[in-house]
Amino acid sequence: MKSPALDYLRVETLSAALDAFAGQGGEAIYLAGGHSVVPSLTLRLQAPSLLIDISRIAELSGIELIDGWLRIGAMTRHAEMISNPLIAAHAPLLKAAAPHVAHPAIRNRGTIGGSLSLADPASEFPAVAMAMRAEIEVVGPHGARRVKADDFFLGLYETAMAPGEILRSVFVPPVTAGQVVAFDELARRRGDYAMVGAGIQASLEGGRVEDISIAFFAVGSKPTRAANVEAALSGRMLDAVPIKAAQAALADDLEPDDQPHMSATIRLHLARVLLGRLLGSLGGPTA
Repeated sequence: MKSPALDYLRVETLSAALDAFAGQGGEAIYLAGGHSVVPSLTLRLQAPSLLIDISRIAELSGIELIDGWLRIGAMTRHAEMISNPLIAAHAPLLKAAAPHVAHPAIRNRGTIGGSLSLADPASEFPAVAMAMRAEIEVVGPHGARRVKADDFFLGLYETAMAPGEILRSVFVPPVTAGQVVAFDELARRRGDYAMVGAGIQASLEGGRVEDISIAFFAVGSKPTRAANVEAALSGRMLDAVPIKAAQAALADDLEPDDQPHMSATIRLHLARVLLGRLLGSLGGPTA
């Protein structure tokens, strides 16, 4: 199939992009990396009157420290998550997740802003943003605002962004003492969509969990924080008994649907297995 006829406009500033969107009465979409927009146009899932290319906007680029927080511009490519030293030092969970995202050709073009804006429930970065307790900065006609990742992903391909708003940056909180991370996913082949995946960020003191955040993906309509699992682990050593308790608590956090290729029961079982492996890698025996 071919995309529908539309106009194309490349802009150099956020204000120009917002004005162009407003001028189309909502019948426009933004183009950044293009790995979600172009297929949707080709399949005619979207039929805008105008395609607004925001890939050259300087405000959407850059990786820097601001008051201890790591700011990652929305146009940062997936591949930069692997190679950038600031991300390695201040957002190690992103670095751990990035090699699992699709294939090198896609990682060289895809952007973190595009991934978060799409809110694909099987995507790695939305869950990682939640596990890092990141804040997502969006800009619209009424200015900029920051939304906690826990509040940003609302449902299947649905976010807290209003029509016409642009994701400008991701802010990652300062690294805490004793911080450790773990990430993995179960997929039939490397680069395929995961059957289940999870990212963990924790602060340990003497092997004891002082703080922990765990987010799963590919198990529902949006990335999911495992709050009951976090509570089961708080203040405990990461050894076999707490890990077993955490795996048992997972049923209270995840509600996967039955799918033609995999039942909800099997997916929950895989999530428990993955959780045990990840927690074991942080400081205890693999469960």
